[in-house]
Amino acid sequence: MVIRQRAIQAEDKQERYNAILDAAQQVLAHTADPNMAEVADVAGLAKGTVYLYFPSKEELLLALHERNIETFFSALSATLEASRAVGIDDILALTHEHMIDPPLFLPLAARCLGNIGRSVPAEAGTAFGQRLSERLMRAGAGLERHFRDLPPSGGVALLRHSFALILGLWQLSGAEACAIPAPQRKHPPYNLSYADNLDTALRALWQGTVGPQAGARSA
Repeated sequence: MVIRQRAIQAEDKQERYNAILDAAQQVLAHTADPNMAEVADVAGLAKGTVYLYFPSKEELLLALHERNIETFFSALSATLEASRAVGIDDILALTHEHMIDPPLFLPLAARCLGNIGRSVPAEAGTAFGQRLSERLMRAGAGLERHFRDLPPSGGVALLRHSFALILGLWQLSGAEACAIPAPQRKHPPYNLSYADNLDTALRALWQGTVGPQAGARSA
């Protein structure tokens, strides 16, 4: 009976944890600077309860970012561990579905990475980094099984370079939108959307690393 009660409590805690993250995502959809009181209100909880789970707003946002990352890596690992060939187009499709198309992924990623080492406590940042490394290692090993031209640890390096390109190009696109006059943005090379630029750059990175023969979508 005690064991069952503990299980129920654990399930309740996880449900409440997820409800807080869901609320934070809703709040972020309409404000760039959410506060804990608003998150608590959307979650239907007391603000003190939210602080029991997340001691600071920065740690709450990092947890939400990690959940977004986990969604991508779960989908990537499931694809890589399935019994079929995987091509570059498959990877690009997953990237769009889980990183590019969701409007909150990249702004939240940029904010959280900027906060690690500053607003996020060192212990929380280190734990996040360790969990991210485990996900990278698993997915990297899967890539190396499918793309035989990758050297040992080459899958992890390719994923890291890809994310740096995804986030860096997104930040550059935002800066260009502010700095380049609107008439000039109608002409090459500025008239391509972020997604178009990203697909071109990612495809070049992957084909240059694993070979152009891996570019076609698998059947």
